[in-house]
Amino acid sequence: MYYSNQVITYLQANKILALKLDHALTGVGKVVSNQIETIGAGATRVLYYTSCFTDEYQDVCQQQKTEDSRFKNGVIYLLRHGNVAYEMLKIYFEEIFKYKTSEQLEHIKQMLMTVNIHLAASSLTNAGFALATASFVAAGMNLSLELSALAGRRARQVVGVIGIYGIVQKAANSAHRLHITYPAYYSALYAQELEMMYFLIEPLFERAEAFKAQWVSDSEIADIITRMIR
Repeated sequence: MYYSNQVITYLQANKILALKLDHALTGVGKVVSNQIETIGAGATRVLYYTSCFTDEYQDVCQQQKTEDSRFKNGVIYLLRHGNVAYEMLKIYFEEIFKYKTSEQLEHIKQMLMTVNIHLAASSLTNAGFALATASFVAAGMNLSLELSALAGRRARQVVGVIGIYGIVQKAANSAHRLHITYPAYYSALYAQELEMMYFLIEPLFERAEAFKAQWVSDSEIADIITRMIR
């Protein structure tokens, strides 16, 4: 919950929660002319939005509008439930354990116990094991959220559309990487309108090499879980 509060505080500080994305194009021309020399994700995204004024690039414009809308929906979920990191972890482990047998789950559990990780799974069903693992990882997650990493170290010095879209662009880039590296997990997040929030836990997944879980052995899955926690 502390982790979620950090995220909410950051979003509030950067005025993202008050943003009406459907009106964010107001004054784009002025922003582009004044910030043309700015290099960064926010400036890039605003420049992309100028494609809305040309017929040739309506697909780019529509893609960004969709990302904006889905980012907003992810933030709304965060505000309503406050446990978006846990929810994304639960979806991940549901995907990983979907086709595991009880024997395989028991093997993973035993491997974790050898490194002093004891999952509170009352039964070794796929759903129960996913819930227990997600809860354990979320509770032990030492992901001290580096707020500067969400939109770059200069986020607080950048105002208006540039600063806001720096965050949205970062989220979009992260979701795109996930779509390439783990399509099944991306689709599962997309179904819950959470793929644009994945950027918040991407550093954890990269550190733990979580994407390897698609094709590795049960012992290696236990190693991935261990790295997530430690």
